[in-house]
Amino acid sequence: MTTTPATPTIHDISDIKDTSPAPTPVQIRLDFDEHAAGFSRAMAHLDRAAIKELDKVEFDPRLRELVRIRASQLNGCAYCVDMHTKDARAIGETEQRIYALPVWRETPFFTARERAALAFTEEVTSLATTHVPDQAYSAVAAEFSQPELAALVSLIVTINAWNAIGVATRAWEPGSYQP
Repeated sequence: MTTTPATPTIHDISDIKDTSPAPTPVQIRLDFDEHAAGFSRAMAHLDRAAIKELDKVEFDPRLRELVRIRASQLNGCAYCVDMHTKDARAIGETEQRIYALPVWRETPFFTARERAALAFTEEVTSLATTHVPDQAYSAVAAEFSQPELAALVSLIVTINAWNAIGVATRAWEPGSYQP
C-alpha cells in the first residue's frame, strides 16, 4: 500500500511568522556637511553644473535618474539609491523600470539609447577595472551627440563622487530624503 503525502496548508495568515532580521540602523560615521562644509557646497555646485549641462542638451530627466540609481546601486550607496528612486518616481518613472535596473540587459523595458547610457554608466563607474574600453565608448557615442555625451560623463562623475562620500562617511541616513 502506498500513501500519498498530505498537502501542507496554511490555515490562517497569522500562522506565517516574519523571520527576516530587524533593520539595522545606519551608523553615521561623519557629518560630512558639517566637517567639510566648503567641499560639500562645492559638490552641490558640481551637481548643479552637471544638471545645467544635461538641461542644455535636453537630456531626458528620467534617464538622468536611472543613471544615478544604477551608479549608486553599483557603488552600494543606500542613501543615493533611496533618493534617486524617489526622485525618479516623482517625475513619472515606472516602478517596473526602477526595479529592473539591476537586470536591465535581460529586460525589454529600455530603449537602445537608455541601454547605451546604462552600459556606459557601468563602465565609467567601474573604470578602475574596465578602463572604459573603446567598444563601450563607441556604443554610447553611436546613441548620443558629443554635447550629450559630455553631459552624461558629467552626470556619471558627479554621482560617483556623491556615492564615494556617502559610502565612506555614511553621512546621510537612507530613507530620510524627501523630494
